[in-house]
Amino acid sequence: MEVAVRGQAPPAQPASRAPVGADSERALIQAIDRAANVLALLDQDTRRLTAPLVAERLGLNRTTAHRYLQSLQRAGFLSATAGPGPLLDQLSALVSVRQQLITLAPAIMRQLADATGLTAVLSFLGRTGAVVTLVEEPQQTTILLTVRVGTVLEVKAAQTRVLLAFQSDPGAVTRAHATLTEAQAAVERSALHDVRRHRLAWADLDRVGLASVAVPVLATYDVQAAMALIGTSTMLNPSDSAERVHALQEAASTLGSMVAG
Repeated sequence: MEVAVRGQAPPAQPASRAPVGADSERALIQAIDRAANVLALLDQDTRRLTAPLVAERLGLNRTTAHRYLQSLQRAGFLSATAGPGPLLDQLSALVSVRQQLITLAPAIMRQLADATGLTAVLSFLGRTGAVVTLVEEPQQTTILLTVRVGTVLEVKAAQTRVLLAFQSDPGAVTRAHATLTEAQAAVERSALHDVRRHRLAWADLDRVGLASVAVPVLATYDVQAAMALIGTSTMLNPSDSAERVHALQEAASTLGSMVAG
């Protein structure tokens, strides 16, 4: 509520203006776009960048081009000689590992699905949970439970728990647990501790008749993916599924060793 003091004019209304920080945010986005354009100049014919080359191809002055090259070197995107830097190597290796997993996993997962009579699933970590990437279903089964490729799984899903448990970035867990109450987040943190200890996660989705178990896929010294089995709680449960769980662990280990090798 606004109150005017007697004998004085009411306070003037502030002129409408852009939210504080809007200009700086636009400038940051523009800088990121321009940095991406600089890096895009690297190809099979251009193995290192120079300020004159960047200025000519992107229409910048040489001083600005030089500043971008220095910033990209400090961030690790470019090397000291303005060629591909260690951060690009790291990202390239990550993409390469994932491609290998996607290429090698189907055959292993088909064998696992047929041996256990359950659906085998491979997932990578997305922003808020595991993202289903590959699915292999058993050829012969009476009851089939499956999941669509591209599905983002819940926080309490076995595969999400596995991937969060071995995350080196604490921000990943924070983002995934952002919608939970403090009590729910505490339960999940405890569950992740157990996953790290046992290298095994069971889902806790409160869905009658549905069960899933997941294990990490370790390749190049890091957990790169989660492999899981899903099925009915009659066929898959913590107290009576040792043989199926062992088959899952063996499959994940085999896949990881093939990529590492």
